[in-house]
Amino acid sequence: MSDTYIIEVGSQSAGIVVRVPGGYRFFAASHRFNRLEGQIFRNAREAEHAAQLLASGMPLAA
Repeated sequence: MSDTYIIEVGSQSAGIVVRVPGGYRFFAASHRFNRLEGQIFRNAREAEHAAQLLASGMPLAA
């Protein structure tokens, strides 16, 4: 399992996630995804899903 993943939404880079104790920390690649900055996700796919929701305008879970 990798320690770092690039998260993309469509053809836009949303950010990267880096393995930390407890999951993967998100680092935004653009202002559009700043709401995810610093959040810890269980895995890269969960982070990708959150980025897709944010990009589509859907509300994120609290």
